[in-house]
Amino acid sequence: MKTLITCSSEPFLYLSKPSPWKPKSPNLHPTTMLNLKQPTSILKPHASGKGFTGTAPATIKGTNTSKNSNKTSNNDDEEIPQVVFNRIAVRVLAFVVVPMALGLAFLHIFGVIKEQHLWNVPLWLPLLTTFLTFGASTMGIAYGALSTSWDEERKGSILGFEEAQKNWVEMWREEDMGA
Repeated sequence: MKTLITCSSEPFLYLSKPSPWKPKSPNLHPTTMLNLKQPTSILKPHASGKGFTGTAPATIKGTNTSKNSNKTSNNDDEEIPQVVFNRIAVRVLAFVVVPMALGLAFLHIFGVIKEQHLWNVPLWLPLLTTFLTFGASTMGIAYGALSTSWDEERKGSILGFEEAQKNWVEMWREEDMGA
């Protein structure tokens, strides 16, 4: 215990030459270490992008934000029913996981073919299949949401082509009306 107390009371070790392994590290003298504890200036964020005006957002007085008033107010955001949300989640997972699994399977197959010396697979072929399958996996997020029937009572088809066409038009119609 005495050793810890004596070590903590002694000043820092001052090295006049920097270490050859870290040539860019600053030389810290014990007197400068004391000055580091007190900040010399206070940094303030200077955001000037869209949405960062520095003023508080305007509030509307007299609005009721309870759940009951959402049904009677002119709120454009409708709550998605749980059944539809579950359908969207399942479709998104399916349309993301299947292409990604195919891409990984293709990579594994190309690796096995090359290791067994059956065919010297050109480098562009795994790159192209990875680009296509992972790209399809990325697009699966949007298609999974658009191909779901947004009606609670109707399930829709397996691939959802009709629902995607209908929901695409509906989505852009709502966007045009809101703008």
